[in-house]
Amino acid sequence: MNTPFTLAVPVNGSDHALGPAAARAVLVEYGDFECPDCAQAHHAVDMLLRHFGSDLRLVYRHYPLREVHPNAELAAEAAEAAAGQSRFWDMHRLLFEHQLHLKPHALRDYALRIELDLERYDAEMRDHMYLQRVQEHIAGAQKSGVRGTPTFFLNGKLVDVSGGRLERLRDAIERALKG
Repeated sequence: MNTPFTLAVPVNGSDHALGPAAARAVLVEYGDFECPDCAQAHHAVDMLLRHFGSDLRLVYRHYPLREVHPNAELAAEAAEAAAGQSRFWDMHRLLFEHQLHLKPHALRDYALRIELDLERYDAEMRDHMYLQRVQEHIAGAQKSGVRGTPTFFLNGKLVDVSGGRLERLRDAIERALKG
């Protein structure tokens, strides 16, 4: 049975992941591209990926906090449109680097910058082709007890990083690799 402190939707082949599938530590992040704490976590997670190498796999899932971040859901859709063209991580990086600029024209500019097929991008964004996928991420997050961003699960268990205590991620990964 799922508790609010475990991952309700197991990692699967449709997830956006960095690192080897056989990694001993799998970190699932529920994030929001307009969230300042998520931008801070983005840099910390990059360092963790470099530090732990093939022992760590990152999975990113969307949890746009629409009521406080009005551009986050559309940014998540843009990331999914980029994923449809095998460029999710390029868009992911740009969205966090430019999180104060997530209006539709800026998102399209990022699509151009990472060389997406703009005709396809425009059509998919106009039709909100990926909105259901974003909403599925939100529903999975809610089943897991996610209330804010960023929220991390390591090997299926919640890691409390409240108060910006991102060093807890490193410590939790080290414990998982020793155990």
